[in-house]
Amino acid sequence: MKISSVGGVIAAASNSAAYPLLQLGTMTSIRRIVVSLKQAGVFPIVVVTGANEGEVRYQLSANGIVFLLSEETEAPELIESARLGLSFLENKCEKVIFAPVNIPLFSPNTLDSLIQSKKRIATPSYQGKGGHPVCLETSIISKILAYKGVGGLRQAIASMEEEREWVNVEDPGILLTIHNRKELEEYTEVHNKEIIRPIVQLNMEHDSILFNTRTKLLLVLIAHTHSVRGACNLMSISYSNGWDMLNRIEHELCYLLVDRKHGGSKGGRTDLTKEGYDFLKAYQKMEENVSKFTKEQFEELLLKPGIV
Repeated sequence: MKISSVGGVIAAASNSAAYPLLQLGTMTSIRRIVVSLKQAGVFPIVVVTGANEGEVRYQLSANGIVFLLSEETEAPELIESARLGLSFLENKCEKVIFAPVNIPLFSPNTLDSLIQSKKRIATPSYQGKGGHPVCLETSIISKILAYKGVGGLRQAIASMEEEREWVNVEDPGILLTIHNRKELEEYTEVHNKEIIRPIVQLNMEHDSILFNTRTKLLLVLIAHTHSVRGACNLMSISYSNGWDMLNRIEHELCYLLVDRKHGGSKGGRTDLTKEGYDFLKAYQKMEENVSKFTKEQFEELLLKPGIV
């Protein structure tokens, strides 16, 4: 069931090519990408991790992130991380932003332009050179998952050139990789200004927070894993914390969001109830609507007058 308009995958599995913890100013490379994706209203965000999994989880666990561990970390093809993340989001979103962690300084404005493309594949281009991230409609993910040719992800996408739009952007950050360390560090100050944008994360509250981005992600992951324990593990929260979150919101709503089936010969299983699915979809749609309105107001009231 499609829950979100746009999800995101960050590929950070390779020992040799991925530097998720590279410090750029006050933030690591992976933290910068997460901030940019959140500012563009991307949900859920999936991080494909490798050897640095523990440190990456520690840094991002409070941000409502899905963590998928790649078994190949020494020199994995980018397409393998893409397959892992894209297959996870295929049935949950209309579009997916795919971002390698070694290109961390793209602008949230670039994400907006890619998401608005009417083509099934949107690749950013700066001064005639293509870069990252790319935006993919989930309707073509099956073709990428099935691709067996040479050339990895680049060639898999190139094989569907008629489906692609090259989106011209004024954003050199789409080309700057960790291999251009000097240029990357020099451009960090520019990027710092580009990511001064609102991030919309709605909370439902009573005497305390009842429902927020993390609770929303928990429901998405329960629907995916059919297990509260499995869902908690994917988002790096404790099992007891997950049940506390569920029990609190169900108590206040006065109906069940999840259907508990206790173990027997086939083991236990937890699924979202119909009311749980309806609540999740409505809440996500409300958050997307508020996010769109907030962007418009930010541009009108703060950007255009030059206040920010």
